[in-house]
Amino acid sequence: MPLFNQKVSPGLSIADDTDILHFLNPDNSDKYIDARTALKNSDIYSIVFQLSADLANGTLKADAPRAQGILNTPTQTSNAHAFWQSMYAQLLLGGECFAYRWRNQNGTDMTWEYLRPSQVTPFLLEDGSGLIYNINFDEPEVGVMEAVPQSDLIHIRLLSQNGGKTGISPLSALANELQIKDQSNKLTLSALGRSIIAPGILSIKHGGLLSDEDKASRSRKFMKQTSDSNNGPIVLDDLEEYTPLEVKSNVAQLLNQVSWTGAQIAKVYGVSDSIINGQGDQQSSIQMMGNAYVKSLSRYAKAITGELNNKLNANINLDLRSAIDPLGDSYATTISNLRKNGTLGANQATWLLQQANYLPDDMPEASTPPVPISTSKDDKSTEGGDNDDKD
Repeated sequence: MPLFNQKVSPGLSIADDTDILHFLNPDNSDKYIDARTALKNSDIYSIVFQLSADLANGTLKADAPRAQGILNTPTQTSNAHAFWQSMYAQLLLGGECFAYRWRNQNGTDMTWEYLRPSQVTPFLLEDGSGLIYNINFDEPEVGVMEAVPQSDLIHIRLLSQNGGKTGISPLSALANELQIKDQSNKLTLSALGRSIIAPGILSIKHGGLLSDEDKASRSRKFMKQTSDSNNGPIVLDDLEEYTPLEVKSNVAQLLNQVSWTGAQIAKVYGVSDSIINGQGDQQSSIQMMGNAYVKSLSRYAKAITGELNNKLNANINLDLRSAIDPLGDSYATTISNLRKNGTLGANQATWLLQQANYLPDDMPEASTPPVPISTSKDDKSTEGGDNDDKD
């Protein structure tokens, strides 16, 4: 009699090098920084918000109508921009993000449901042919789904140590920096608090050894005298001397000594620290900063489109032009330069600007022909000292 009711193994757990490190050093639990704690840091919140918003401001374009439809309206519980920004923010914080694909009987995507990393547990099939997931849904009617195939899940990863099965959180590289910054903040607050508590020293000369009660009483009387004088001068006799305390420069240096942690956070996410420090560079380097930021966004865009291309079986691109050039002025300048160089015609340049919504589609034609654009030969004719003789 054949055995048809054999128990199927749920799969093998996925391990990486961090599990070995924690096994060798189990007390090193402070190396893990959760997302909720990280977002309390202003630098991390700023950089995650800006990167996720700029990626969400980009346009996902697919060459298949069905894929384009689900990309434009991925969920029914929020708008498309909020959904994608939440996905990208989780990707930046945890190194991976998940979304379950609710599909009909024909396999067409109906809607996607965002999943927290705590809801998803990945496993490797015993034959190594793929991944399966155990998912704990928030809806009581759905409950727990076991052995969900990887084709039913959108799983975007960043850097991985196990062949791309799971991602590594960038926050793991910031554990020491965040601890140093927390201790520095505590030291700064303590120094400032102590400098404010003691505004000055009131010395009593030739008074002998006063008791603690007499010293405290004289301090209260002096403070009352200060308040009663309405910010006027304080009158003391020859037996007393008041010396105000000043906040030393080393206390002020405590406020600036942890600025390097912002640069460390920016380095981990691959962007310039001027983005989170709020300090603009010189005007001549703005274009250079923009090019570097585009390269940073393109690194994350490739990780996103790689997963979407695999799961949706379509050619998908993330157009970041609307994110890095929201007004379209840089794009218009590029088209204008191509027109001046003769690479594009006037009608082609107009068409490109209309496709980019920089110019309206119903723009009327010019009543007079455009002024011809001068070429380099015409410019040289006005210069002197050239030898026009032919050999």
